[in-house]
This record gives sequence, structure tokens and C-alpha cells, in this order.
Amino acid sequence: MKQIMYLMNKKVIFKWALILFLGICTFDSNAQSISSQYDYIVAKDNSSIHHSIQEVLNLIPSGNIKPVRIFIKNGVYQEVVTVDASKSNIILVGESEDNTIIRFDNHSGMRDTNGDTLNTWTCSTAFIYGNDFQAQHLTFSNQAGFNAGQAVALRVEGNRASFFNCKMIGFQDVLFLSGNGVKHYFQDCYIEGTTDFIFGAATALFEKCLIHSKKNSHVTAASTNSIIPFGFVFNSCTLTGDSLLNKVSLGRPWSPAASVTYINCWLGKHIIEEGWNNWKNPANEATARYSEFKSTGPGANPTKRVAWSKQLTEEQAATLTISKIFGAWQPTRK
Repeated sequence: MKQIMYLMNKKVIFKWALILFLGICTFDSNAQSISSQYDYIVAKDNSSIHHSIQEVLNLIPSGNIKPVRIFIKNGVYQEVVTVDASKSNIILVGESEDNTIIRFDNHSGMRDTNGDTLNTWTCSTAFIYGNDFQAQHLTFSNQAGFNAGQAVALRVEGNRASFFNCKMIGFQDVLFLSGNGVKHYFQDCYIEGTTDFIFGAATALFEKCLIHSKKNSHVTAASTNSIIPFGFVFNSCTLTGDSLLNKVSLGRPWSPAASVTYINCWLGKHIIEEGWNNWKNPANEATARYSEFKSTGPGANPTKRVAWSKQLTEEQAATLTISKIFGAWQPTRK
């Protein structure tokens, strides 16, 4: 009997030793795989020598045009992140969009470390000035609070920025697409805020994104230039709101020629039946370019929309292809 028990114990020990060995090998293999795919790795713990995203961005030389891939492990990175205009083709990849969070809670009216008063253009958590930037599986967050005023989570100024499976969360003025007519792409992203939380002058296509309102206010505040054919285009997106909301507009014009289009989007009950707002200026009704095509859901009321918005025809909607909106640029995961 003792011999049998001895053999059984040896088998158990061998089994667990094998499991541990395979686990170590798998972990080591994964680590090697990540190292081989990326130029830099950022981590909050000692698994990397780099603990700050900005620290790594500062290592990239000015004038860079080759792709630089940076892997960011799970953690909350309490820092302001700036991608300089002289550094193109930066790719930030998070370990997971729910747990890889870039957060800083500046807001308009605060003073920075130099004593300067922050405003909408200067209070962001992340500033993207370089061209051809891409982010995957990241959260950009500004939690300054419900009553803090303008508190940007992500400001994008550079051209041809793309975002895949990312989150932009905060309150007022969350996602600032500030470049005049530059082009951006968002796919499978989550964007959450209160007032004008998607705003700016850029041309941006949002595909299969979830847009969540937290206040009776406005989703967009586009400031599209009159010579730019497209502003914000939402394709197959879902618009939701906190349960008690019932007075949210699809957008109001930050500039007279604001352009916003919703195509095949599902709209929750929080969207007002008239759809749009003129920002207390009837003159904007003659110039704002607001349209929808086949909106569905309880917030879709095409017959009750304001007269100065448009319901697109099949033919008109069919022209709004990615190549029509972006020209030669075809955004893909890098």
C-alpha cells in the first residue's frame, strides 16, 4: 500500500510540475512574442523598464516617419500624453481597452504647472499632433467631473489618425477633433460624455461605435469649414443615454457650416424628435449641413425632424463611401 501511495504522490507531483513548466514556457513565449512585435513596452510594474507613455514618446527622434509600435500593459497611467507634430506613424496598443487607461483630470479654468490658465485647447489628457497616428485597445479618460466645464480626454490635430476598439470617456467636450479638415477614423469605439462631447472641425468617420450621453444636451458640435465636404459621419453606430434622459440633440453647429450625418444608426429614446439644435441662432439653419439615412430605434423620427435637416435618399447615401470621404487614405490596423 505504501508503495502504491508513493507512486501516486510522484504522479501528482510530476503532473503539477509539468503544468507549472508549461505555464512558465507559455508566459515566456507570450512575453517574447510581445517583445518581437513592438519597439517599446510600457508597464506600471517592473516587467518593463518604461513606466510612462510620455517617457517612451520622448525617446522617439523628431522627424520620425517610420512606424513605431508601443505596447502598453494594463494599468491606469496618470499622465498627460503628447504626440509631437514632428513624430509621425506612432502606434499605441493597449493590453485591453477596459484596463489600459490614460487619465488626467485637467479642465478649463485650471492653472497648469507654469501658472497658465487652461482652456478647451489646452486641457486634454492626450494631444495627438503627429500625422498617421493609431491607437488600439486604449481608454482616454478625463474625470474632472459633471460640473467642471470643458474637460477634454482626447484632442486630435494631426492628419489620418485612426482608432480601433478604444474608449473616450468623460463629461463635457470629451473628443476634440480640432484639425481643420484633417481626416480621422474610429471603429468599434465607445465615446461617452455630457455636452458637445464629439466636436471640432475635422472630417471623421465613425463605424460601429457606441455613443453614450450622460446629460440632456448635445452629442456633437461640429465646426466644419464651408469648403470641406464632410464633417462627422456616423455609420452603423448606436446612440444610448442614461435612463432618465429625454432631451438630447444629435448636434448643434459650433460653426455655421457644421456637417454631421448619421447613416443606419440606432437612436435611443433620449434623442429629441426634432433631432437637431440651431444653437440659439436661426441663421445657422440656412447653412448647417445635417442629415440622416434610415435611422432606427425610438429616437428615429424622420417626419418630425427640423425642416432644415435632410433625410437622404438611397442614391445620396450610397455616395458616402469611405473612399469618397477619405480619398486615397484607407485606414487599416497597423
